[in-house]
Amino acid sequence: MLTLRNATFATMTPDAAAYGLVERGALAIRGGDIAWVGPESEMPTSMSHWPQEDLGGRLVTPALIDCHTHIVFGGNRAREFELRLEGASYEEVARAGGGILSTVTATRAASEEGLLASALPRVDALLSEGVSTIEIKSGYGLDIETELRMLRAARRIERERPVRIRTSFLGAHAVPPEFKDRADAYIDEVCLPALSRAAEDGLADAVDGFCEGIAFSPAQIERVFGHAAELGLPVKLHAEQLSDLGGAALAARDGALSADHLEYLGADGVAAMAEAGTVAVLLPGAFYTLRETQLPPVQALRDAGVPIAVATDCNPGSSPLTSLLLTMNMACTLFRMTPEEALAGATRNAARALGIGDAGTLAPGQRADLAVWDVGHPAELAYRIGFNPLHQRFFAGKS
Repeated sequence: MLTLRNATFATMTPDAAAYGLVERGALAIRGGDIAWVGPESEMPTSMSHWPQEDLGGRLVTPALIDCHTHIVFGGNRAREFELRLEGASYEEVARAGGGILSTVTATRAASEEGLLASALPRVDALLSEGVSTIEIKSGYGLDIETELRMLRAARRIERERPVRIRTSFLGAHAVPPEFKDRADAYIDEVCLPALSRAAEDGLADAVDGFCEGIAFSPAQIERVFGHAAELGLPVKLHAEQLSDLGGAALAARDGALSADHLEYLGADGVAAMAEAGTVAVLLPGAFYTLRETQLPPVQALRDAGVPIAVATDCNPGSSPLTSLLLTMNMACTLFRMTPEEALAGATRNAARALGIGDAGTLAPGQRADLAVWDVGHPAELAYRIGFNPLHQRFFAGKS
């Protein structure tokens, strides 16, 4: 049991205004969960004798949640970064055998230990910014054994670091060279059997796909989603990043937790997501790295009441980004989100995008995953560039 006192708490609860701020507040922790939060003057007397920690007037928010990453992979793609700067497009690099496929080669060559070792520094960078939960996708193996190896490495991160990991099976990420021009055969012979194995071994919390001209068609994604439903796994989708194939609407029809990227999302997709309650996960790191100009329809999403999350999309090609704080700044600067929307996108809505109900807000019954910041107001978290004001991080009540 512990009480945190003398702080401002941004509860980020859905119906609260202005970040749900509680000034001169206190928060009580019991058994790893939040037992009470509110003005310190109103703390129940039964908690007044618990051990306490004075936070010196600092700001406390829910710990941050990175709800879209590819943080387990082999190699890097710095040379492709140079090529894009020399004028090659993301699609041109991919069609020439680079892009995702170059990472596939490096990932297939890496051991499980090697994948884990290379991922941990990236994980540490996120934890140092107050992140408590990270989603990690497979999708750089594109054969059965490597896809499973990636997921096993991702699961092991929880044993190495104080962090909660959610894994997504992304077998439908790209067509590997050995199945060139045979995407349907790849789905039949690799993707669906690998998904079955991942589910059998308890390695996947959700199923993802990439619905795009350089990846998989809506019909092919629908087959993957159908198998996910048979296995009882929720779905999410990379959709409308480079064109509008109707992927977000497809995902919403299947009750997807989220549709991600969404630069080319149209009105039909927005309406379908709103009706289904599917979260829009925006990824400004990829937008920035690829020098995109097509903005996601943020105002249309707002108007329709679609929850908006933000995430790093940490990956070796289109978003080699391991700062969720910088992601929040990018969401404001590039996508014109407000600082409050950005913080909600990295807490409450990020939790919803992962189907997590016990994190992302400060309320009784929630996990005591907290970030304590050396700032005076929550807007400072998205305002600063390249500055980390984290003072302290609590994971399940432990600092």
